[in-house]
Amino acid sequence: MPPFRRPRRRSAPATSLPYDKAIAPTSESKPLPCTTAHTSETVAVGRIDALVDGHLLAVDSDRVQQQVASACPKALTSYLGGSVKSLRLSMIRPVWFTPTVEDSDAGADWYRCDAVVLAGTSALAELRSGIRNALGDAKARDRYAMCGTAAPDDKRFERVLCSAKHSWRAIDVVLFPEGAYPGEKKVRAAGRSQCENAGADVAKDPLTFEWGYEWPTKEQWAMGQAFGRCWAPD
Repeated sequence: MPPFRRPRRRSAPATSLPYDKAIAPTSESKPLPCTTAHTSETVAVGRIDALVDGHLLAVDSDRVQQQVASACPKALTSYLGGSVKSLRLSMIRPVWFTPTVEDSDAGADWYRCDAVVLAGTSALAELRSGIRNALGDAKARDRYAMCGTAAPDDKRFERVLCSAKHSWRAIDVVLFPEGAYPGEKKVRAAGRSQCENAGADVAKDPLTFEWGYEWPTKEQWAMGQAFGRCWAPD
């Protein structure tokens, strides 16, 4: 894998990454100004704390990777200027990069947090300007909002930006307490009332309306998604 290079500029740049490179653990893509076309924007850099009880952990150890996986989403929320809820209702996602094992052994101890905007299941949107504070106001939030090509339980469903052709929109977030996965039956039942109420709130006719609920699977829960989403026709 290509090595990670510590950004030389204090204000980290953007990069042009394809989807598969954005989800890779390391990157050597050349930096670009955020005013040019790009697909990934650096929101923070930090130093890995790999020393535990006098022992230096490997950069690919679970503890080190979890440290970065925890730090970057927090940095992204601050960078975007919105709430955690607004981020979860958007197509903006955090990705992060660490040194290769070889570079880490040579002394590299930096990680990089980037923001990408999904344009579909496995594609990144091309950005023409920076996205700092992109979720700070309603107009900006709508530009990056999450929509669907069909209801979330439809086989044709695909997440897309609301600027693309769509028929449903994510409208609310159902939160669950931390802990073990409660099971599909419980998470499925937990959000029904909240999503029905959310659907009624945005419906033109509160007596006749549709709503949808997308609950987290066990696999998604294990990856940190302890929340569901409410949907409504748009």
